[in-house]
Amino acid sequence: MSLAFKNTILLLLVILLAVVPLLIIKDSEFAGADGLAEEAILEVSPHYKPWFSNFWEPPGGETESLLFSVQAALGAGFLGYYIGLRKGQAN
Repeated sequence: MSLAFKNTILLLLVILLAVVPLLIIKDSEFAGADGLAEEAILEVSPHYKPWFSNFWEPPGGETESLLFSVQAALGAGFLGYYIGLRKGQAN
């Protein structure tokens, strides 16, 4: 098996690990800063109307946490790759 094939399989597994919970876990709850901020805004200004609404509501709070974690991991991976690439080119 070539290295590119192994990397492709690993990438597909990572994507699968990120997508499967989105499809399987329903109605999960996790209170975060967004909910607390919304409550604080409504206490200060009860007639406040949001500028826009979400076009897609995740099935639960853990889903939002998962998506945020995946986003952070991808960003860290790209930064690590770039820094490693530049370090390798410098040597």
